[in-house]
Amino acid sequence: MKGQIRSTSDHHSPLRRIGMGILYFILVIVALVQLYPLVWLFQLSLKTNQEVFGMSPFALPKSPRWENYINAWFDGGINHYFFNSVWYTVVAVLLTLILASFVTFALTRMEWKLKGIVLALFMVAYMIPLHSTLIPLFNIYNKINLINNPISIILSYTTFNLPITIMILLGFYQSLPREIEEAAIMDGCSIHRIFFQITLPMTAPVLSTTAIINMIYNWNEFVFVNTFISSEKWKTITVGVNNFVGQYLTDWGAIGATLVISVLPILIVYLFLSDRIIEGLVAGSVKG
Repeated sequence: MKGQIRSTSDHHSPLRRIGMGILYFILVIVALVQLYPLVWLFQLSLKTNQEVFGMSPFALPKSPRWENYINAWFDGGINHYFFNSVWYTVVAVLLTLILASFVTFALTRMEWKLKGIVLALFMVAYMIPLHSTLIPLFNIYNKINLINNPISIILSYTTFNLPITIMILLGFYQSLPREIEEAAIMDGCSIHRIFFQITLPMTAPVLSTTAIINMIYNWNEFVFVNTFISSEKWKTITVGVNNFVGQYLTDWGAIGATLVISVLPILIVYLFLSDRIIEGLVAGSVKG
């Protein structure tokens, strides 16, 4: 019997190796297709306008123009837009995580009459298309003088990120053991101390996951800033790239440099923290 099993596995092992080889080949091709736009963008950032239009789009730059980055950073004001993107993203992520943690704790650890309705409202909010809210939000912000105000961007980021953040946290909270919290209540611990000293530290893995997801969304967001912000003082790097597009002349090298600068932070974060994203999502999907 053992001999039969061994011979069967030996018979299928060449086919299995061929199948795995084909799979890896396809994955390598897909990876190259996904990575090439980044390589092409980097090449664009080192070219002149003459090279962009006078050479093949796949050609390497004759003499790399690293000064495109200097021009974009200083002359184009990208350093200012970059700082705006950083602090919008950080503030909105922190606010989203705090509010989502409050809501999720109340939904999973407290008994109150309207919690089912509140959860349903957040789930409905997740299904509302972003673009359908632009005109109502613009009218509201205009009435309360928040147009051209960074608060409008932070509020929009936080509001639209809350539903997905709560959805991710819900699965994780439901998997947490209640015995620790029950023991803390028996020792006279208040609800606030239970949340801040016991529950919140236990949710650190999934909080890091949601923080990364929110950060990527906030950093790449364009529509809200383009709609609610017209002052150069408060624009982000995704909108600031338009400064290099003129009526008669467009600096394509500077545009490429700006896009590379905007992509690098997200690319670095994803490369180093992609495992945390997967771990947090898996942890939030397992109950027990």
